[in-house]
Amino acid sequence: MATKDERIDAYIEKSQAFAQPILTHLRELLHRGCPEITETIKWSMPFFEHKGPLANLASFKAHCSFGFWKASLMKDELQLLSTGERAGMGDFGKMTSLEDLPPDDVIIAYIREAVRVNEE
Repeated sequence: MATKDERIDAYIEKSQAFAQPILTHLRELLHRGCPEITETIKWSMPFFEHKGPLANLASFKAHCSFGFWKASLMKDELQLLSTGERAGMGDFGKMTSLEDLPPDDVIIAYIREAVRVNEE
């Protein structure tokens, strides 16, 4: 059963106004993509775990980011995961609005791929 961590609620609430809907939406997608996911805080940011670290969120003054812990091991058929210079910005780059995200079904597919990697 999934668990939610109140510290993540507080993290999102303290984030910049533009980041709050992005972080909330990604959190919901993580729970949809992996109903057994567990939330926690590591290195002062939200982390999501399932059989090990799965993904994390971060909020900054002018952007937010989302990354998969084992992105380098994931299948990336759509070539959406960051590499090289962009890798430090999270796997979908710097996000400032919901429009910066891929479609929900694509994100959920990537979440399920991250789950597969952790389970193997």
